[in-house]
Amino acid sequence: MSRTARFAATRIGWSLPLILTVVALNFSLIHLAPGDPLTYLVGDPTLVTAEQLAQARAELELDKPLWRQFVAYMGALLRGDLGFSIVNRRPVLRLILERLPATVLLMAASLVLSLLAGLAMGFVSALRPRSPTDYALGVVSLVGYSMPPFWFGLVLILVFALSLEWFPTMGMATLGQDLGFWSRTVDVSHHLVLPAVTLATYYTAIYTRVIRTSLLGVLRQPFLTTAHAKGLGWPSVYLKHAARNALIPVVTFFGLQIGFMFTGSLLTEIVFAWPGLGMLTVNALLQRDYPLILGIFLVSSVCVVLGNLLTDLLYGVVDPRIRV
Repeated sequence: MSRTARFAATRIGWSLPLILTVVALNFSLIHLAPGDPLTYLVGDPTLVTAEQLAQARAELELDKPLWRQFVAYMGALLRGDLGFSIVNRRPVLRLILERLPATVLLMAASLVLSLLAGLAMGFVSALRPRSPTDYALGVVSLVGYSMPPFWFGLVLILVFALSLEWFPTMGMATLGQDLGFWSRTVDVSHHLVLPAVTLATYYTAIYTRVIRTSLLGVLRQPFLTTAHAKGLGWPSVYLKHAARNALIPVVTFFGLQIGFMFTGSLLTEIVFAWPGLGMLTVNALLQRDYPLILGIFLVSSVCVVLGNLLTDLLYGVVDPRIRV
């Protein structure tokens, strides 16, 4: 087994206790919060008797002590069973897998867009420090960082969807149309533009500032003067040598962004009625659907752990001096 494979296996092994700890904390906090699924299912408590409530709570096994519920849940989880949604009456894993592709599509588009735009803006800003271009890009990044995603999403809807009618206001695809593969791809891409831009704007601003600061530090290093003295051209000096050495902070933030995207995409999905995990999470919280909430939190935790692992592995690719 290679050194990288051993490192990945070790990190995954250490991540398992961490994920189990997060699951235990989530389980305790959710069950200790006021209310339970019966609060949503029953609605008006005056319409049912105390005996009926007790019977329904016993059927859902909510009358057992908390530690027994936790042991039963952990036993099912170790068997690969995320539970059964109390409100939707369907397996939790199936519900998550149905919504996960939409969230992954939105996250991937936002990641790529923010990374490319942020790198381009940060690179230009670093090559022209204290210039009008640098100040202008600094103002743009500051504005993008300051705008809440849900507010910016509403502004985009008002301008580009309602006023100009360039993009649809909500959803992932046009309803009532039987489209082929390519036509459907274009239709989904058309719906994806506004939510992806909304989610990417905040992270683009951060990437811009991070790459600018990092690249300015690298440009002052003596090895770039040596590269110029050897007669290397502009692409080789700035793109191959300078940019590669400035990417370590970008890689770090990229790994963190994968986990943060779940919280950011939740509000964005609500604004644009995007059929991903965001709406599913909100409904599960409002309905106090314990198994579904825990399943979504578990998926989020695993994504954060995998994002950190990917970051550590990319360190060695970006900078040969760092080998895992």
